[in-house]
Amino acid sequence: MTEATPLPTIDFSRYYRYDDLVSHLRALVAARPNLATLESIGQSLEGRDLWLVTLTNQATGEALAKPGFWIDGNTHAGEVTGSTACLYTIWWLLDTYGRDPRATDLLDHQTTYILPRLCPDGAEFYLTNPSYIRSSTRLYPYPEPRPGLTEADIDGDGRILLMRLPDPNGAWKASQLDSRIMRPRDFDESGGIYYTLLNEGYIHEYDGWRFDVAPDPHGIDLNRNYPYQWGARDEERGGGAYPLSEPEVRAEVECWRQRPNINGFYTYHTAGGVLLRPYSTLGDDALPTEDLAIFKHFGERGQAMTGYRHASTYHDFRYDPKGITHGCMDDTAYDLFGWFGFTAELWDLPGEAGIKDRKWIEWDRWHPEEDDVAIMQWNDAHLGEQGFVNWHAFEHPQLGLVEIGGFPYKTVEQNPPPQFLQPIIEKHARFTLALALSAPRLALPRTQVERLGPETWHVTALVENQGFLPTDTSRQARKRAIVRPISATLTLPAGASLVVGKDRMEIGQLEGRALSLGRLWALDDPGARSQRLDWTIRAPAGSAVVLTVAAERGGTVQATLRLVE
Repeated sequence: MTEATPLPTIDFSRYYRYDDLVSHLRALVAARPNLATLESIGQSLEGRDLWLVTLTNQATGEALAKPGFWIDGNTHAGEVTGSTACLYTIWWLLDTYGRDPRATDLLDHQTTYILPRLCPDGAEFYLTNPSYIRSSTRLYPYPEPRPGLTEADIDGDGRILLMRLPDPNGAWKASQLDSRIMRPRDFDESGGIYYTLLNEGYIHEYDGWRFDVAPDPHGIDLNRNYPYQWGARDEERGGGAYPLSEPEVRAEVECWRQRPNINGFYTYHTAGGVLLRPYSTLGDDALPTEDLAIFKHFGERGQAMTGYRHASTYHDFRYDPKGITHGCMDDTAYDLFGWFGFTAELWDLPGEAGIKDRKWIEWDRWHPEEDDVAIMQWNDAHLGEQGFVNWHAFEHPQLGLVEIGGFPYKTVEQNPPPQFLQPIIEKHARFTLALALSAPRLALPRTQVERLGPETWHVTALVENQGFLPTDTSRQARKRAIVRPISATLTLPAGASLVVGKDRMEIGQLEGRALSLGRLWALDDPGARSQRLDWTIRAPAGSAVVLTVAAERGGTVQATLRLVE
């Protein structure tokens, strides 16, 4: 294979600002124009383009005529690990094409769509401002600042840490095992040194007596704005004014609608070290039995490849055990489109410190003191000055003497320190390749022409799904009836006519190898994966007919059958 331009060298231990990220995407596509295209699917609130890379070998067919897979990242502004993971996946697939059989197979026979940064405005704010932001830069629900403590870099060191205020009524105390660690004060404890623990910042409209914590001025959460079981503000604070009210989410969902070949998804988030499957709003018993078996099958492979356990969001990752999360991307992708996939929560600080098999959200609420000690020991061994900032005195202009310290949230807790980034995203890129290769794949393994008489022919073709998933992806997609039936079209030469059969017919859907998962009474059902087609044709000897079979999510295949004995 001749390469006109070498692929650009990219540092995958960095988090890129918008212009640099787009520059890398343009350079990758320019180096492999036969394998990659770049297009804007819409614009953000502030007018930045949402760039989508489409990866497929254009010489082997159009992107929409092949099974598709969707990958996106950086839905949440601060989860910039996701955009670097997407960038790496693009580079890796292009770099290994022609050398790695699986990557080559994917690009030759399938299509991969990658949207590295869904939230460009928020990510730009996050990367250029010490303040935290959840998603969009839209001021919501209030356009004006609210009274109370607001995050700010008060000591001018370029980051926002924690403040601890000496307070005899405080809820926190320093650990006796390591004085850097803050632990909850016991319910019956008195007579010690206690603190109020706050984010570093200033108090807006402070009266000198008391203050509240001001709500985040940027209250939109893009991953609560998707249409499936969207919740209004009384149910979901960050969901926006209405489903798809945010231009970024609206553009993404419209992009999905225009690409009906997609079978699966992988959406990059941080953090937690877990592969989450739908639903957020319903338990596993709400999924069709066959779909749940496939999710678990994929999740086991993901755990083996990435080291991250797979889990149900509803059962294992609810912020409130009595509540649910509304309007999420993965729920919409599965319920409304019938795709299989995962929300990958990249980076796992506790896991790096050896704290495995914990219950994620429950651990965040409360965990043993020994776990904090383990994390601090890991910090001391691996991060040094990059990690925990020791508590140090600072004269706060409103609160007087406070101490500032803690982990830099952005680059230690929410995202991996740069030196840990590439090993993580390499594993997940390989898992997305495996998931994408589970797609249905239409084939014409056998055709036959039989002469019945003078200029009369019997044509037979076997249509087969040689992929893992059914041609309509899932039982959920079948329930929603959102995938068109497979069509078979016979194009006749001039002067020919059909005696028996139709020149265009629909043959329903074909199962894939996934049908064999968990079967009770039989090992397999090969007949469910194929369909025989027959026609009787009157045409001159030596002429040819063209058979085209198209599955919306399984690809398009074609065969030319010459009418000869």
